[in-house]
Amino acid sequence: MSNTRIERDSMGELQVPTEALYGAQTQRAVNNFPISQLRMPAQFIRALLLAKAAAAQANLELKQISEGQSNAIVSACQQLLSSDYMTHFPVDVFQTGSGTSTNMNANEVIATLASRGLGEPINANDHVNCGQSSNDIIPTTIHVSAALAIHEQLLPALAHLVQVIEDKAAQVHPFIKTGRTHLMDAMPVRLSQVLNGWAQQIKANVEHIENLLPGLQALAQGGTAVGTGINAHPEFASRFAAHLSRLSHVGFVPGKDLFALIGSQDTAVAVSGQLKACAVSLMKIANDLRWMNSGPLAGLGEIELEGLQPGSSIMPGKVNPVIPEAAAMVAAQVIGNDAAITVAGQSGNFELNVMLPIIAHNLLQSIELLATSSRLLADKAIATFKVNEAKLKEALARNPILVTALNPIIGYQQAAHIAKTAYKEGRPIIDVAVEHTDLDRAQLESLLDPEKLTAGGI
Repeated sequence: MSNTRIERDSMGELQVPTEALYGAQTQRAVNNFPISQLRMPAQFIRALLLAKAAAAQANLELKQISEGQSNAIVSACQQLLSSDYMTHFPVDVFQTGSGTSTNMNANEVIATLASRGLGEPINANDHVNCGQSSNDIIPTTIHVSAALAIHEQLLPALAHLVQVIEDKAAQVHPFIKTGRTHLMDAMPVRLSQVLNGWAQQIKANVEHIENLLPGLQALAQGGTAVGTGINAHPEFASRFAAHLSRLSHVGFVPGKDLFALIGSQDTAVAVSGQLKACAVSLMKIANDLRWMNSGPLAGLGEIELEGLQPGSSIMPGKVNPVIPEAAAMVAAQVIGNDAAITVAGQSGNFELNVMLPIIAHNLLQSIELLATSSRLLADKAIATFKVNEAKLKEALARNPILVTALNPIIGYQQAAHIAKTAYKEGRPIIDVAVEHTDLDRAQLESLLDPEKLTAGGI
């Protein structure tokens, strides 16, 4: 066929598209896994290319490959990273569990470009893959890609979310609203207290994620096939980590036990679990916004979210809380991703985990979704909502739960009677309290002042 060429590997000959930079092993994977049309994430491929460049530099220092070979491999990686490199990586996520197909995809593409640059053959296995196995380079790349995505995307996005929440909290501090527990009226709170609670949730997530980074930045590279380091120079792991740190601007080190890092994915499972916790926090914030915005007439109507698009194809004038809804769906996806990663993490059979590609895909998707949705939630929902002060005051004035402040003076039983009477008769709590206590209105106004009640204490 005029649009294909013949490539060879250890299993024989195979037709490959003429213009493809990859070779026979990649084409076999394309043929074998027509499953999902999902590809390994761009962040993963980027990290893999950085790792291949670092490996070539380490192998040059250790005299495992020539200077020309090393320079050609590094140049090929740089050329790919500065281009639309994903067009050269067609292998499905659902492939061999070691990720060997993706590793060989990278080896073949880099070898093709390096051979052209050097003017002599560069072998995908002997030169590009020197000192490596899919069994250590793919776990390494999972760690590297996740660490880079967290440093570059997630942590800045969460910091931005915290800053926007805290800025908004300062802005809305004067406003007091009815607190709610079990979705039922409770003691009053400042709107700033609600928002600062959100900010603290996100800060806690950031702290927990940062605590996991040292483990994520410890790499399996140097363990090769089963953890023993066969065919890798004894200094390869440390040299590799040093070069990768320089190329990526993030500090990486060799793992303390390469058997554990190849045979398990416990660190990725732990990171995913914390991403899930972050997703749960985002869902809580998103749902609080949706409830406070509900209405505007028949709901709580405490705030008004920015109107971004028509909310109905049939009901004119309807506007929905689309950004919190999108954030809640992101949270659901991240929670689902964590479930899949948890199952995949259990597939560490003897010396190798055999669900590496799906761990990589889901982990990086979760990081990206949390990062992008956090910024949207900050900028298009929290920063821009307006407070409906009249609705807040109306609910506060009629809230019988304020009688809780009288417990130390009149006792729980009498306070409960006053609250039930106010509910039954639909009257302000202060009017009923005047009739059923010895306290005058001035005393009651002071005791039931919502502003004082938000300060805590007796």
